[in-house]
Amino acid sequence: MTAVRVFAADTGDGVALIDLRTPRGKWRFLDPVGAGLWRKVVSGTPPQQAVEEMVDYWAQRGIAPDRVGADMKALAGQLDAEGLFAAAPHPPTIKVAEVRYVGAVARPGPGVRAAGNVGLGAALVLLRCLPVRLVVRAARLVGRLPGRAASPEEADAVCAAVRRAVGWWPGRAACLEESLAGYLAAALTGRRVAWVLGARFVPQGAHAWIATANAVHGQEPADRVWPYRAALTVDSSN
Repeated sequence: MTAVRVFAADTGDGVALIDLRTPRGKWRFLDPVGAGLWRKVVSGTPPQQAVEEMVDYWAQRGIAPDRVGADMKALAGQLDAEGLFAAAPHPPTIKVAEVRYVGAVARPGPGVRAAGNVGLGAALVLLRCLPVRLVVRAARLVGRLPGRAASPEEADAVCAAVRRAVGWWPGRAACLEESLAGYLAAALTGRRVAWVLGARFVPQGAHAWIATANAVHGQEPADRVWPYRAALTVDSSN
């Protein structure tokens, strides 16, 4: 069985696809029109039939069939050639999670600070030495370690420890590095969180974060544009 390597975040504003077959993971954003075509094909409609149905839909709304037909055929051909119709959609988000900001977290204890340092070092090595699909595989293996679900306060402490470690790091550590570091640091302390890759459309952008059952953790107070929609979630398998 072929492993799924393309994942989708489906929103009311469109569909965001992340392709893990590329070394760093490539995002592709589809507007509502392209998303409509994509949804039809992934739900089982043959691409040619999906194009015809989209042409009929827009023709009834006054768009010239020749124009929309050419655009739909070109898009369908691109998505098919890139293998993006094989994406695995993320389960729908039932409710918007609480967003917890790292600036409001008290200083973590020495054990958590040490885990933050190790987690950041491991995340930097993994993301610089391996393609992202293998990093995801490694993270899933880490999810098999024994432990219990982290409380919101424990997840906050891990994020604060990672942010403290980042302050000492002379290079660049963005959300991908920080979130993976938080996921690994939590595992080192016997706690489990989820590592999430996702996107938003207004404004358009990709993001990575860690989450507990009901909350998103470690966000910057200056970035309050939420929600992002998850495309891929790596969590515990035990």
